[in-house]
Amino acid sequence: MSNQKNAFVFNKENEIKAKEILLKYPTDRRQSAIMPLLDLAQRQNENWLSRDIVEYVADYLEMPFIKAWEVVTFYSMYYTKYNGKYLVQVCGTTPCWLRGSDQVIKACKEVISPEPNTVSSDGLFSWMQVECLGACVNAPLVQINDDYYEDLTYDTTKNVLQSLIDGSPLSIGSQSGRKSSKAVS
Repeated sequence: MSNQKNAFVFNKENEIKAKEILLKYPTDRRQSAIMPLLDLAQRQNENWLSRDIVEYVADYLEMPFIKAWEVVTFYSMYYTKYNGKYLVQVCGTTPCWLRGSDQVIKACKEVISPEPNTVSSDGLFSWMQVECLGACVNAPLVQINDDYYEDLTYDTTKNVLQSLIDGSPLSIGSQSGRKSSKAVS
């Protein structure tokens, strides 16, 4: 265990969740809970993990820091820098590109930042282009934190982002009114 005293600790709600997660694993395999506990810590810390937080989770699981750090740096769902309150992931694979993801990226560049992986001046957003988000039938789409916004255009992307700035998010899912994955008429 680390001798360093971490400022981060699970809040009461997440401490309960952490204990519930640990119950799913045999006592001698508690280190297997590393991924859900890192996710829990990341959510508590505005969607990113500092070295101190990774050390806290490693200590919590009684495992070497380096093993926890290897998990954080291997998987793309963990972030080691602040990305803003809202991380906008723009799908850029072929189905989304064919249906206009370049216009979604243009809107992100205008509203958030001209460069990907850069926190906006108001600290609310960053955006990045990613590979397949797995909802090709409703392309183009973005994932903002845990939510998908689908059937986007330049204008609807700007509307979604503005709604988050205004603190009144639009409904998740299709922004064209499409129900589920129904074919476009």
